[in-house]
Amino acid sequence: MSRRASGLRAWLLQRISAVYIGLFILVLLAILLFAPPDSFTHWRNWLARPLVMVMFILFIVSVALHAWVGMRDVLIDYVHPLGWRVLALSLTAFYLLGSAIWALLALEKLI
Repeated sequence: MSRRASGLRAWLLQRISAVYIGLFILVLLAILLFAPPDSFTHWRNWLARPLVMVMFILFIVSVALHAWVGMRDVLIDYVHPLGWRVLALSLTAFYLLGSAIWALLALEKLI
């Protein structure tokens, strides 16, 4: 595949992640509105279900990827000196990766 397709791939990744994030938030809001957990134990048991855990993990990964594509595009478009661009992209990548790992570890501690 040529390098020209990388923009299309990033665009598609951002759109797919946006749809998943939106659907996940709607489902989570519906669950919290219509069947809220009675206690922390009930919440933990609900989170321990494999399907719910996979949905949360996909949510965390989707948010990180969505943010990466958006920030990458902004930095590539508006930071012109190559050294500053590489630094900004590296710091953004480390920040998003660290945030995703932190969120996954926090999710794991709840169970």
